[in-house]
Amino acid sequence: MTEMVYGSMPARVQEPVLSRWWRTIDKWSLTAILVLFGIGLLLGLAASVPLASRNGLPPFYYVQREAAFGVMALIAMFGFSLLSPNAIRRAGVMGFGLAFVALVCLPVLGTDFGKGAVRWYSLGFVSFQPSEFLKPGFMIVAAWLMAASTEVAGPPGKWISFGVLLVIVGFLATQPDFGQTMLVIFGWGVIYFVAGARMTWIALIFGIIGVCGNFAYHHSQHFARRIDGFLNADVDPRSQIGYATNAIQEGGFFGVGVGNGQVKWTLPDAHTDFIIAVAAEEYGLILVLVILSLYGLVVIRSLLRLTKERDPFVRLGGTGLACIFGVQAMINIAVAVRLLPAKGMTLPFVSYGGSSVIAAGITVGMLLALTRSRPQGQISDLFRRGR
Repeated sequence: MTEMVYGSMPARVQEPVLSRWWRTIDKWSLTAILVLFGIGLLLGLAASVPLASRNGLPPFYYVQREAAFGVMALIAMFGFSLLSPNAIRRAGVMGFGLAFVALVCLPVLGTDFGKGAVRWYSLGFVSFQPSEFLKPGFMIVAAWLMAASTEVAGPPGKWISFGVLLVIVGFLATQPDFGQTMLVIFGWGVIYFVAGARMTWIALIFGIIGVCGNFAYHHSQHFARRIDGFLNADVDPRSQIGYATNAIQEGGFFGVGVGNGQVKWTLPDAHTDFIIAVAAEEYGLILVLVILSLYGLVVIRSLLRLTKERDPFVRLGGTGLACIFGVQAMINIAVAVRLLPAKGMTLPFVSYGGSSVIAAGITVGMLLALTRSRPQGQISDLFRRGR
């Protein structure tokens, strides 16, 4: 009877979530991330066994932990990649808020693990670094604010995000953590540039960075020591840079052979900050080029897909996430080959780490979500509607 009066309405058949995810995801970038994770486990087998031996632990202790953290990172990546842009915005804002509170409380509740910089929280069985989780969250917040500023009667999002940036930089510099500070500034600068920045303001920002760098050099022994060591023409062969440089030279094009490398026995951070030195020594330039190509593939593919995006928030947020992911990898490798001063920054998905690899999973998961294919029509539709 109901159908006779009101008629029948055909049920809308929705595509299953996983099927839609697989159809719209950037499979090349996803594959590159999985390959990087596999390479990280392979290098972990070589680099972390000597460390476990020195610490009196089972041979594969660090490899097992790396695999466990890596699985959690992949789960986080998969979970975030399923979300819509609106859900990514909400998650990014909440995550940024939590990470910022943790960053503020570091001077009171944090620890330096004897490294001279209070950057971590120690929970006994594991530690985490708030700045790692702050980066993707801030990229989303900055993109949201700048996208909102393009709307009619929108807030002054660029100025608000710049103010938040200054506060973050202040807390990071007091740790001190100049590597993460520069990475956050770079990510904000990229988003600001894509959002339509004036060249005069960009020049002013570079000037401020130069003044702050000069101030840090003259008032921070930690910063000055690293800059002086980088500018010194003579490299101490017993320093981390000295060991890493020698290992890269010894590796040549094809490496000295699997298991035959020596740098892992002498370099304290061979499994983290200088993992690329282990790769270069045992596998040669070939593997290093493969790793560089994989990072380049993720960044370039993401940026190309974002050029077709019409939503300002998606375009800005995805650009910021892609750039901080690629630049972090570039900084890590550049430090190992002495193109940049030591930063204490890991190689995403390849270096050993807890918070760093999970944060990388969150970053890439958000990036994969924002670069998923969505029906948007043609850009010319906007002009037709305006007529």
